[in-house]
Amino acid sequence: MKIPSQLCGSSQCLFQGRRSHHERQKPIPLTSLDSDLWGIGKLALAVVTLFLLVLCSPASANGHDDESREPNHVSVLIGGTHVNDGDETAFTLGLDYEHRVTELLGLGFVIEHAFLEREATSILAVADIHVWRGFVIQVGPGVEFVGNEEYLLGRFGTLYELELGDHFTISPQIHYDFSEGEDAIVLGLAIGRNF
Repeated sequence: MKIPSQLCGSSQCLFQGRRSHHERQKPIPLTSLDSDLWGIGKLALAVVTLFLLVLCSPASANGHDDESREPNHVSVLIGGTHVNDGDETAFTLGLDYEHRVTELLGLGFVIEHAFLEREATSILAVADIHVWRGFVIQVGPGVEFVGNEEYLLGRFGTLYELELGDHFTISPQIHYDFSEGEDAIVLGLAIGRNF
């Protein structure tokens, strides 16, 4: 039976070429651009939320959580990243910023770049829990960029912050990064400054 052209538009007609219930259309995947924008949007939201928390905290209102300690800390990490699945270890550079909200808690971010065969950059929003006399536990979510791919990332680590004089610090540290891509261990030494 021929269906009149008035019932069919220029695209596929509803009456012609009907699929059986066994034939299903594949879902249309998001383009990589949409995926990248979604990941960047989530990261931007996390960073904005983090800084709003820092700005609205009681410690920010008076500038210090106590008069003897500067509330901000920045450090540069030099170390190595060992990828568990790939059995590969590479030189790593990183930058860490923390704002002490209270005596116990600091909020900030970490950016690290591992010079692996497929170079990887990680960006994390972290909470630094100052447990006891320089011993710190660092946890937080983030995003890892490996080539043209991005993966969600979670970090659990520890560091020991030694103060050198009034403003400078040195911190040996170890972190375990849980990733949708490959898990990794980051070992390093950070040199930092309070301000």
